Amino acid sequence: MANDTPSTPRIERILAYMIAAAVGLSIICFVALIIATAAGATSEQFSTPPWPTVIVLPAVGLPIGLILMITLIILTGLRRGREAKDARK
Repeated sequence: MANDTPSTPRIERILAYMIAAAVGLSIICFVALIIATAAGATSEQFSTPPWPTVIVLPAVGLPIGLILMITLIILTGLRRGREAKDARK
């Protein structure tokens, strides 16, 4: 009997991990900013490293995560359409 469980292509797994990394890191930076602000960090402290990177990362990481998510949805839809067409034959 053949193995009927569908396997996820490598590119889809890579995209999924890239989405998780980009969005996860952005959320961690966002939470770090909230905690630092609540702890009383001043604007002078936010201008020293690593805070400029922590401030900019959510503004860059979340849109990249969204673009990767849209790409993953499109690739998955194309693959499933191809599989459905092949199954009808």
